[in-house]
Amino acid sequence: MRSAEQVTFGGSGLDRAAELRGDIPALATLLQDAGSRTIVLWKGKPLVDQSHGGCTLVRLPLNHPILKEARSAPILLGREDGEARFAHDVSDWVPDTDLSDVGAFIDRSVQSHPTLPQEQGFAELRSIMTALSARDAELAATAKAIMSWHESHGFCAKCGAPSDVTQAGWQRVCQACGASHFPRTDPVVIMLITHGNKVLLGRSHGWPEGMYSCLAGFVEPGETIEAAVRREVWEEAGVRVGEVRYLSSQPWPFPASLMFGCHGLATSEEITIDPHEIEDALWVSREEIMDALAGIRQGLLPARKGAIAHFLLRNWLADTLE
Repeated sequence: MRSAEQVTFGGSGLDRAAELRGDIPALATLLQDAGSRTIVLWKGKPLVDQSHGGCTLVRLPLNHPILKEARSAPILLGREDGEARFAHDVSDWVPDTDLSDVGAFIDRSVQSHPTLPQEQGFAELRSIMTALSARDAELAATAKAIMSWHESHGFCAKCGAPSDVTQAGWQRVCQACGASHFPRTDPVVIMLITHGNKVLLGRSHGWPEGMYSCLAGFVEPGETIEAAVRREVWEEAGVRVGEVRYLSSQPWPFPASLMFGCHGLATSEEITIDPHEIEDALWVSREEIMDALAGIRQGLLPARKGAIAHFLLRNWLADTLE
C-alpha cells in the first residue's frame, strides 16, 4: 500500500538513539545539556500548545519548575535535530478543576498547570492526534505508550518482586530473580472486510450512538495475522473470509497496541453476531460510507479521524488500497 505510513502515528523517522539507553555517562551529560527537551504527560495526556488555532507538542527545558512534580526519572525518547528528547510523567499533580471527563471515551477537557502559559495544557491524545505533525504525533504516542507500560508493570512477572527501571526507561530488571522485562506491544488485527460494493462494520458496547468501525481483535499466540482476521470476523459477526492481505500498520497507544490493517474478502454475507463480543454489525455500501463521512447520513457515525479504520475506509473509497 503506497500510502501505508501516512496513517496517524505512522512514523516520522525519529532517531530513537537506542545506543544511548545503556550509556549512563552520556545520559547524565544529556540531562545537563541546554538543548535537551522533554515531553510532559499528565494521566497519559501530552502537554500541547493550542494557541492561534494550531496544536503543537510542547518541548520543555529540563530545568522547568513543573518537572519537580515528576513521579519518576525521565525516559529517553530519542534525538530530534541532534538534541535529546525525554519524557516526564507528572500524573501526581492534582488540578483544581472538574476532572469528570478525564478517562472518558471522549475527553475534550484540557488541564492547565499554574507554572505554564494559559495556552498550554494537557489534552487527550485521541482528541488532538490529527492536528499534530507527524513528528509530534510519534513523540506523543511513544511517550504515552512507554509511560502506560511502566504504570502497569512495576512488578516482576516471573517472581512478583518489585522491578527497577533501566536502559533510560526501556527495560525493567528484577533485583530479586534477575529477570529482564521489556515494553509490551499487543498485536491487533483490524479488518476492512468487503463483499462487492459493501463493507462490514460493527460497533462495541458503550460506543457513542451510531458509531461504527471496522472489526478488530487481538492476535492469539501461535496465530498468523491472516488467520486472526478470519477467526475474529467469524467469532464476532459469523461471516466467513477468504483472501486476506496486509495493508498498513498503526501504533495505537491506548494503551499499547500495534494495529495491523488488513483487507479481507468475505465469502458469505449472513451476519450472526456474538453479543458478548460486539453490539451490532451490518453491511454498508460505498455510497452510504461516503454520505456518513460527509456528515449527511443520519444514524451512522464513521470511525474517528486519525484511527486506522478511518484511514482504510477512505482509501477503499478512493480505490487506493494497492
